[in-house]
Amino acid sequence: NNHLTPGSRIAFRSLGHGHKVAVVQFVKGRIETGERMALERFSDLVTIKRMGEGFTWETQDRQRDIEAARQAWEAAKDMIRSREYRLVLCDELNIVLRYDYLAIDEVVAFLRDEKPEDVHVVITGRNAKDELIEAADLVTEMTQIKHPFRSGVKPQEGIEF
Repeated sequence: NNHLTPGSRIAFRSLGHGHKVAVVQFVKGRIETGERMALERFSDLVTIKRMGEGFTWETQDRQRDIEAARQAWEAAKDMIRSREYRLVLCDELNIVLRYDYLAIDEVVAFLRDEKPEDVHVVITGRNAKDELIEAADLVTEMTQIKHPFRSGVKPQEGIEF
């Protein structure tokens, strides 16, 4: 199945049942997240690939961003095809697709035609493209109603990251 959903919940469910999980981070964050640190505690079941150096919106080096996205996507495809993992989480792939660093048609075609049936793929990130939503079996959306950041509260360890 293909899922567009917050990925950590489904990853932890898989781990709880002893299934192997792969995570490909398409956008490298500047801070260590609690999710990543928790997943690394399951090193016998989890493989995490942190790809590229993040994106260069500040410098507008679009070609470098496209190449980083391509490398991450190739790594994700290899992990999906390998059948070594029950779940492959493509973290923030929707951001890559939103900026057209990868072609949406290519991603949808791979998931439709090449993904083994018993491998689950989770894609995270805001603003999923319609084509991906249509191809997915499960789509969830987190909608922020209120956030303490708006009142000047800085991000808190264990809560926002």
